[in-house]
Amino acid sequence: MILAGDVGGTKVHLALYNFTGGKLQPVRDEKFPAQEFPTLDAVVNKFLEGYESQKKDIIASCFGCPGPVRDGRLKLTNLPWTLDARDLQKSLGIEHIFLINDLEANGYGIPELAADKVLTLHAGDPSAVGHRGLVSAGTGLGEALLIWDSQRQQHRPIPSEGGHADFAPRDDREIALLHYLLRTLKGRVSFERVVSGLGIKNIYGFLRDDLKMEEPAWLRERMEKEDPNAVIGECGENGSSEICATALEMFASSYGAEAGNVALKVLASGGVYLGGGIAPKILKTMQNGVFLKSFLDKGRMSALLEQMPVRVILDDTCALLGAAGYAEARAAEISGHSERAASVHA
Repeated sequence: MILAGDVGGTKVHLALYNFTGGKLQPVRDEKFPAQEFPTLDAVVNKFLEGYESQKKDIIASCFGCPGPVRDGRLKLTNLPWTLDARDLQKSLGIEHIFLINDLEANGYGIPELAADKVLTLHAGDPSAVGHRGLVSAGTGLGEALLIWDSQRQQHRPIPSEGGHADFAPRDDREIALLHYLLRTLKGRVSFERVVSGLGIKNIYGFLRDDLKMEEPAWLRERMEKEDPNAVIGECGENGSSEICATALEMFASSYGAEAGNVALKVLASGGVYLGGGIAPKILKTMQNGVFLKSFLDKGRMSALLEQMPVRVILDDTCALLGAAGYAEARAAEISGHSERAASVHA
């Protein structure tokens, strides 16, 4: 059995997996509010509480975490946790434990996805084989390069912190947005400040405060009482609020531009995947053309991007699947026994 984890700033998603016929099979999963636990160990112990027989069957574990992992260790950005694979190994009593970047985990998860868990935004050349890009807008903006290994016939995820690269405005309105963010943030502006959950709120504030778009009283009341991003997403998608719809379109346009930047940098002939929790929730906006227009708007390189497929990951367990697959593969390398391979011949 494999224990997989998707560790975020607000929640920790844990799952147990077995293999059947070479495919990952979920046993059970649960989400925990990260802020309520002092350590990752405490979250895992809570998840396994009362399931001692399952705990004994765990042969390996992997956690996808936001931030760069160095020698099996990292300090989380949005949580006061410092994780070390060796310490976790001792604390949890699991023989093989691995820490990888969360986007790296998502990259490993893509081959594990069912066909109906991926939505095509742009077909491009679906038969093309080559490098891929992965751009995930959620709480933050994660990016990874999926490098094609022609000998092994598989992609190798390379994590990056590209979401923290400088935001590049492309028209007068985005230039005004940059000036607004420079004032409000009192410093540099990264793409994550625009293309993320925080970015949606930043864009909304710009439209309300700088461009003086109307915020009706009913909307202001909902924004104060509910999750602002959920309100903006709902009211923008159903057309009940002009300012919310405009905020989503500006977000999708910047998302498309940055996805196109990643596609150029990795020469993503194998396509670009959009991960994270935002795109699946605003599919109407993502499909209305504004994202794709910005993705393709690369001057002399536009014809190149026309050939690159763009796909949205709909499965929120993608990172868990990737972490589980990675844990099994690494444990098999070390031990010489593959649970996945054994399940094929069972």
